[in-house]
Amino acid sequence: MQSQNPFLDELAKMTTSAMSLAQAAGEEAKTAFRSQADRFVADMDLVRREELDALKAEIADLRAQVVALSGKPKGKGVKPDVDLPVDET
Repeated sequence: MQSQNPFLDELAKMTTSAMSLAQAAGEEAKTAFRSQADRFVADMDLVRREELDALKAEIADLRAQVVALSGKPKGKGVKPDVDLPVDET
């Protein structure tokens, strides 16, 4: 449905342009925020979950080897020589 009034046509064009401009600005802001967040995480030097799980498994294997080599039974009454964090999962 077209109107005969040129003022309304121009208003519709300006509204459409403003909406597309706002959408483009929103996308630009989203991209900038994501970029800054990625940079922040990289600067924090965080560890990925897969790396942490692999390291926990390796530590559990090493603890089992230490217990096997030392010949000491593993129990609640035995205190380890070194204070290491225990994984309760």
